[in-house]
Amino acid sequence: MANRLAHETSPYLLQHADNPVDWWPWSEEAFAEARRTDKPVLLSVGYSSCHWCHVMAHESFEDRETADLLNEHFVNVKVDREERPDVDAVYMEAVQAATGQGGWPMTVFLTADAEPFYFGTYFPPAPRHGMPSFRQVLEGVRQAWTDRRDEVAEVAGKIVRDLAGREISYGDGQAPGEQELSQALLGLTREYDPQRGGFGGAPKFPPSMAIEFLLRHHARTGAEGALQMAQDTCERMARGGIYDQLGGGFARYSVDREWVVPHFEKMLYDNALLCRVYAHLWRATGSELARRVALETADFMVRELRTAEGGFASALDADSDDGNGKHVEGAYYVWTPAQLTEVLGAQDAEIAAHHFGVTVEGTFEQGASVLQLPQQEGVFDAEKIASIQQRLLAARAERPAPGRDDKVVAAWNGLAVAALAETGAYFDRPDLVDAAVGAADLLVRLHLDEQARLSRTSKDGQAGANAGVLEDYADVAEGFLALAAVTGEGVWLEFAGFLLDHVLVRFTDPESGALYDTAGDAERLIRRPQDPTDNATPSGWTAAAGALLSYAAHTGSEPHRTAAEKALGVVRALGPRVPRFIGWGLAAAEALLDGPREVAVVAGELGDAAAKSLHRTALLGTSPGAVVAFGVTGSDEFPLLADRPLSHGEPTAYVCRNFTCDAPTTDPERLRTALSG
Repeated sequence: MANRLAHETSPYLLQHADNPVDWWPWSEEAFAEARRTDKPVLLSVGYSSCHWCHVMAHESFEDRETADLLNEHFVNVKVDREERPDVDAVYMEAVQAATGQGGWPMTVFLTADAEPFYFGTYFPPAPRHGMPSFRQVLEGVRQAWTDRRDEVAEVAGKIVRDLAGREISYGDGQAPGEQELSQALLGLTREYDPQRGGFGGAPKFPPSMAIEFLLRHHARTGAEGALQMAQDTCERMARGGIYDQLGGGFARYSVDREWVVPHFEKMLYDNALLCRVYAHLWRATGSELARRVALETADFMVRELRTAEGGFASALDADSDDGNGKHVEGAYYVWTPAQLTEVLGAQDAEIAAHHFGVTVEGTFEQGASVLQLPQQEGVFDAEKIASIQQRLLAARAERPAPGRDDKVVAAWNGLAVAALAETGAYFDRPDLVDAAVGAADLLVRLHLDEQARLSRTSKDGQAGANAGVLEDYADVAEGFLALAAVTGEGVWLEFAGFLLDHVLVRFTDPESGALYDTAGDAERLIRRPQDPTDNATPSGWTAAAGALLSYAAHTGSEPHRTAAEKALGVVRALGPRVPRFIGWGLAAAEALLDGPREVAVVAGELGDAAAKSLHRTALLGTSPGAVVAFGVTGSDEFPLLADRPLSHGEPTAYVCRNFTCDAPTTDPERLRTALSG
């Protein structure tokens, strides 16, 4: 036997390729081996920037005695949850149902038919905190498998039956109306933390999708409370330790309610979603802080996550070498007063400590502080602070850098394309739009086959073997639609259409309009995963609803519009009850209630200054989910440009919603008014 992970594309699996454990990747062959040898399967699921995954790997999977036990009595399967979200979702649902909690690393024992019978997350190498040791667990499972096989089979069968019975109460396929969206706003208000921004207690996650809903709701209804919650939350996060005050970009979450100490890994999806949210906040308010954070976050993604092929890597690790050969969480990011003095000299170190909230006792571990921007009285010298920032950033770059997970995930790159395209357009940064185009090109070139089917991942210019899931089709379509609006290139609308046709045919229940996370022709698991709730990213379900709606607004396609409306039925059911976990669905519902508006800007020639001004005004409109087509008169790049002549020979904008159109205008001010919600 041998470890079979050396030829995988997942950096997480490659981290385990040298373990003494005889790992298999998830495959039919692994389960055939379990049948042949009559052994249970140990399924271990994690991801490359997961701190406790590394800890368990080091304690147990790198330990020869534990490995011998695993190799003798189990068939051991390792899964990267970011490559196989379907496998992760199905077994995580079982873990949560059985234990009331879940998380990674996820440790599940299966029969050779992939039916789960025993669950857990992290297990320590020796018993502690009431947890059995990993070896005790292995021993217990081995004995049950050998001596009480009937019992094991019965438990496994019951779990699979229970999972099958957990079908979603989908609602009636009716999209939500005014009442449900008002109830959702009320629900968010109840969970809002007025002192610190954000929702709920610790740990606190950046609520990008809920903020998108709040901004759209304010644009459509004028509700001041919605804007206030969005603004205050964004400001608190940007001033907290969750935001990298030197290099830009956000950490995954804050372990406390105040946003002070982050869980330090930086994920592409968080930064893409937050970059877009801050850009939209700037669009709504003109906030200088929102502008700065949007641009710094975009620059962080391009600088630290862009791969050689033009895509975006998944994540940066939380842990890095502390300079003494020890891997420590946050080592790259935190500072002591002595370290500030060493880089800046005594006088500037004092200014920096005051400005960034670095204290003698520290806000993190061992007297180190996470940099923040506390609210301060008085005026500071902006040039001095900029110089301090640059010197600290340069000194930090000399530290051992956190590891990077280089795999390119289609869905998250779709989110990055949308964020970079819009941020580049709003702030006149063509380099950011170019970065978006580069990532979109890579998705088309490497992730799409001739039938426009998507591969979920690629690495080093090589597509992975795993099929795209619903969120990949939906988020990539969303990215392409944003790119179409910004560049005026209709080919991106076409590509979005190819992807959304797959959603209609392969991911949608033809009877109810409900959506599944995996395609009808995908590998069969013990159940077909289906989760409409938004967690770290928009669910495939709500992302698809939003993209289908935008595509229908561009093309007038009735099937896409109907599919979007039916899919939003789940938001009618969940929005009033759990608004925090269906934010993207609520944002899509706001677009539906607003129309969404269809904007066509026609020009005599594309480089014309007046045409550019109208196009920019259209992109800066705040009405929820408005779609924008831009091109020369008579062009067939976009359906919305058809039969739209210039007015008196000048560039002209047309705005329509719900089958009625405003009078065409050549005046950016009039267009701005028409698109201000």
